[in-house]
Amino acid sequence: TGNPGMTVGGTGDVLAGILASFLCNPDNSGFIAATAASFISGLAGDLAFQEQSYYFTALDVIDKIPQALKFCEKYF
Repeated sequence: TGNPGMTVGGTGDVLAGILASFLCNPDNSGFIAATAASFISGLAGDLAFQEQSYYFTALDVIDKIPQALKFCEKYF
């Protein structure tokens, strides 16, 4: 997951926020939390890219997090 549009400012902050939320669950190891956060962030970025092309912002990525989580719940 991920695309060149993810180089926009703030996407690393989005990743950090997702990671922090996953680390709050005591059942998640650091490795699981980091890999899951990376995948969700990248997938949300891909969804934003599909909708906006290269012209998306970190807020667009945030808006796609629920859709990315639903995708993971359905297919994983």
